[in-house]
Amino acid sequence: MTVAVDIAPDVANELTLGRIIAAPRRAVWRCWTEPELMKQWYCPKPWYVSEARIDVRTHGSSHIVMNGPDGERQDWPGLYLEVVPFERLVFTDAFSSAWVPSGKPFMVGIVTLADHAEGTLYTARVRHWNEASAQEHLAMGFHDGWGAAAQQLEDLAKTLD
Repeated sequence: MTVAVDIAPDVANELTLGRIIAAPRRAVWRCWTEPELMKQWYCPKPWYVSEARIDVRTHGSSHIVMNGPDGERQDWPGLYLEVVPFERLVFTDAFSSAWVPSGKPFMVGIVTLADHAEGTLYTARVRHWNEASAQEHLAMGFHDGWGAAAQQLEDLAKTLD
């Protein structure tokens, strides 16, 4: 079971999630950067990822398709702003690809990984363009959803390497 860690927001309109994941950092990184692995954990069940096209490099594009139990479909195109292998991913939905604005930017995600005595210190910071978007994400169940996904991430990462 992931262990919660308090992570204070760095800026306004930032939601945070910290966990100690009982798996090596290399395995956690693989879960974030290999499409077939990402499909297995990325959104809380009963939602699932049907498509994960990711070009994990700075300025690389991504396209994640999440599906809900009642036929919902959420396309999430984005762009990687920064990639530091095995340490940091910064991504946004503000651009769909090649610096084409998405039309309705919602967030910038910053995921950092660090070695920890019990596995990996996993920190997710989700920055929103305004307070209304941050509140919308809270109402969507940010803490429960990202927490459930972190547990699924740990369960998968523990089977790797």
